[in-house]
Amino acid sequence: MPTRVVSLVSIGAHPSSGRPRRAEQDARAVELGLQLAGEHLQVLHAGDAEDATLRAYMGMGLARLHVLEQPAGSDALPALADYLRSAEAQVVLTGSQAETGEGSGMLPFLLAERLGWPMVVGLAEIESIDNGVAQVLQALPRGQRRRLKVRLPMLATVDNAAPKPRQSAYGPAQRGELAVSEVAIVEDTLWATAQLQAAKPRPKRLKVIKAKSGADRMKAATAKATGGAGQVLVGGTAQAGAEAILQMLVEEGVVRG
Repeated sequence: MPTRVVSLVSIGAHPSSGRPRRAEQDARAVELGLQLAGEHLQVLHAGDAEDATLRAYMGMGLARLHVLEQPAGSDALPALADYLRSAEAQVVLTGSQAETGEGSGMLPFLLAERLGWPMVVGLAEIESIDNGVAQVLQALPRGQRRRLKVRLPMLATVDNAAPKPRQSAYGPAQRGELAVSEVAIVEDTLWATAQLQAAKPRPKRLKVIKAKSGADRMKAATAKATGGAGQVLVGGTAQAGAEAILQMLVEEGVVRG
């Protein structure tokens, strides 16, 4: 019996124009699901069934896309959890963060908590599934990978290191079927009272020297600077020292000038 795989999708937004599109990481979740389950993959969306952007996912070769129809401002968590339980899903794939709406990235964590499932963050590849245990590769910073074994059922957020999604074709997108289901509407009280604002990029961290031994730390501490752009302030005023520190922080990108 094939593994029951479900990919969750949402409505994305182009980073430059803001126009609706398929979400980049959600499309990777669909691609990974297609490679894992083929035609048995279920793709699920909670929201407006009339949104034409959903057709872009079906253009990846899907015969059907399931929609839990909800109006804007509804809480998708209860409906998704009930559906996944009834479908007896074994692997649920999703993006790490929505490109529209709240975009908090909390939904996968809250969903895994409600279902009582283990969760993998930053999934790059599912290598194998055997006897109810999945062997996966987790993407780490600087291109590193970590191999994990996770017992099913599990939920995983897909990283940008996962396979690039295939292009969406117009013909299959129009031929695909939207299977719409009515669900109980639960108002999202947080959404009703929250004030949204654009996310700001995080400040750049200063370079941290990592050394495994005392000799390496001593060598790093006594090594001469190689950039040639530094300066030594001796006997200067507090104002001059503050200006030099501020200039260094601006050059490193920690603060904006």
